[in-house]
Amino acid sequence: MSIDPSSIPNFGGQPQQPQGEGPAGPVVPDQDLVKQLLEQMELKYVTDEEGDLAAPWEEFRTYFMFRGEDDQQVFSVRTFYDRPHDLETKPALLETIDDWNRRTLWPKVYSHTHDDGTVRLIGEAQMLIGTGVSLEHFVSSTVSWVRAAIEFDRWLVEQLGLEQAVDSAVEDEKPSDDE
Repeated sequence: MSIDPSSIPNFGGQPQQPQGEGPAGPVVPDQDLVKQLLEQMELKYVTDEEGDLAAPWEEFRTYFMFRGEDDQQVFSVRTFYDRPHDLETKPALLETIDDWNRRTLWPKVYSHTHDDGTVRLIGEAQMLIGTGVSLEHFVSSTVSWVRAAIEFDRWLVEQLGLEQAVDSAVEDEKPSDDE
């Protein structure tokens, strides 16, 4: 399954408010608001065993998490990229993600080396929400973070030449003429 970032609706345009009314006050986002947003974006999601929302893609999954309490509560959008990388390639991989981190605001991407020696990438963006935020800011940031998570995966595939590996794997799965 592949999602085109341009297919995600732009929630930036809000209806005009009647004269004399100012913008709505701050809201403290919660999981129900995120569910509504994901449904509006037409993204499938599940709730994991810890109660966090997760939207799965073919090569990664994005979690929408609330951590902390009261005025210190943080909303985090964290993407776990499932494509394994060899430990020997980690220095080049780090150079590549450093380039991404210098060029973009989000997600900030870092690596994690598993016990079996494989390296996987994680992208993350966070917002302090404990004292409340503008609904428009919350929605536009969350949509932008999801788009950027998708874009990072595409960018990484292009930077590392992984599209050739994906194409050859698909070719290897096709039956040969003599079968």
